[in-house]
Amino acid sequence: MKSLGEKLKDYRKSKGLILRKAAALLDIDQSLISKFEKNERKPTEEQIQRMADFYKIPLNELMIDWLSEKLAENLAPYDVSSQVFQFAEEKMNFYKTQANGK
Repeated sequence: MKSLGEKLKDYRKSKGLILRKAAALLDIDQSLISKFEKNERKPTEEQIQRMADFYKIPLNELMIDWLSEKLAENLAPYDVSSQVFQFAEEKMNFYKTQANGK
């Protein structure tokens, strides 16, 4: 399984762009993009949206990668992480039901 950073690097390379050129076209600092691709830093939601549009990737696809990586990194140190995911899913379904019932 590839990390978000590895995928971002693959997307850039598939466009035949060097880091400097991608940074200029995305209007994101070159050092930031480099850190994203090396998994040293996470993009913001706005940057994810910009990259999805620029690389012609469905936003949902990139958002799922971004959000799931954030969750996994936050929960990895805990022994109960699998149970947290299951409970969170139940809560999301509850909140959706509540929102639809209003």
